[in-house]
Amino acid sequence: MREIDVSLVTNAIRDLCIEANYGLSSDMEKALADASVNEESELGRSIFSMLEENLKIAKEDQIPICQDTGMAVVFLTVGQDVHFTGGSLKEAVNRGVAQGYEEGYLRKSVVGDPLIRENTKDNTPAVIHYEITEGDGVTITVAPKGFGSENMSRIFMLKPADGREGVLEKIVEAVKDAGPNACPPMVVGVGIGGTFEQCALLAKKALLREVGQKSSLPHIAELEEEAFKKINELGIGPAGLGGSTTALAVAIETYATHIAGLPVAVNICCHVNRHATKEL
Repeated sequence: MREIDVSLVTNAIRDLCIEANYGLSSDMEKALADASVNEESELGRSIFSMLEENLKIAKEDQIPICQDTGMAVVFLTVGQDVHFTGGSLKEAVNRGVAQGYEEGYLRKSVVGDPLIRENTKDNTPAVIHYEITEGDGVTITVAPKGFGSENMSRIFMLKPADGREGVLEKIVEAVKDAGPNACPPMVVGVGIGGTFEQCALLAKKALLREVGQKSSLPHIAELEEEAFKKINELGIGPAGLGGSTTALAVAIETYATHIAGLPVAVNICCHVNRHATKEL
């Protein structure tokens, strides 16, 4: 049994909150650079230049890429042979978020009650997803999620008879309805299967996949490619001002489901698709 003091979790999450908000992963940087070259619209290329300049300034000056530094979404993958010591794991996670948002001068955007709407002033509580796996490792991913794009996400409870074409139609519909509100170019995460809540989690996890990495399932990889093509044919373009690049990537995750259902979730992320990972 491996023992890990929860203070290590706090420290890791503090650092990851800052890291994720100050810069994009290398695959996202490459995706933006490639799209900038391939964009057909002159105005679109100009928008890409501004986005790349913004990234450069954020990295050099160590400031947030975007003023919306998001609600902290934390994925914890914990080996079943790990024993946490020193206090509550949940409290340790939230301490890390609070410290990261304070020390990183990140905007605190969380309200404690969805109707009373009083700001908690430290960006907690985080949304925490736990997964137990084999072994004694711990992997932590922090994915701050801004709500310009989060608000544009959708869940569709389709009928099995809707099939592949119904799924494709709803993916494209969600992006079309989002339009400029999701701050394109966007990354589109899709979850298919499971239940109402499971497909939403799959869609969120899909946003963490490396840009350009296709599904290991050939029929899903083909669906990703077709959805990507149709989305970019919408002409929404960078910043919603028209162009050939509306999406930088479409990633689909699937799970088993019931004979009577076909749940589909579309979780959209703007061009600031932020996440950072650390192993303990």
